[in-house]
Amino acid sequence: MTRTDTPPAWDERTQLATFLDYARDTARAKCEDVSPQDARRAPLPDSPLMTLCGLISHLRWVEHHWFQVVFLGGEPSGPLVGATEEDPDPEMRLAVDIPLPRLLAEYEEQSARHRRLLAEHDLDEKAGRPVRDGTYVDLRWIVLHLVEETSRHNGHLDIVRELLDGRTGA
Repeated sequence: MTRTDTPPAWDERTQLATFLDYARDTARAKCEDVSPQDARRAPLPDSPLMTLCGLISHLRWVEHHWFQVVFLGGEPSGPLVGATEEDPDPEMRLAVDIPLPRLLAEYEEQSARHRRLLAEHDLDEKAGRPVRDGTYVDLRWIVLHLVEETSRHNGHLDIVRELLDGRTGA
């Protein structure tokens, strides 16, 4: 996998899209060549949902939520709909039963749809649904938020991977 954070052009949209793709590609790179057993294993005893499968599922569904539900104003769908105070991360819990290659393929398929969405909409376009405080954020804010969210979870993926099999980098 070739990753780059250097955009092919220097306009704002291309830079934002490049950084989001770079963060996505980094998440996928953290999962390369991991065994099916390790992909489901939680090496942190106090964090039973912190698995490679769980983290990739979380990234996939969080991105779905921000683009499809918040920005486009669609109806909530997928495992996040079932989130409760007692089970705040069902997308991570349920992912243990899904093979990592399938999770990665779904994440990539969705990323491709969202690349097109980003190309087709103005960065200043307001979301169809408000965020928690009632603010209607714009597409630019959503992309920046997803760069931050994905990059933060890449740190988690890095730690989990190193604890699983010693692999670092990527």
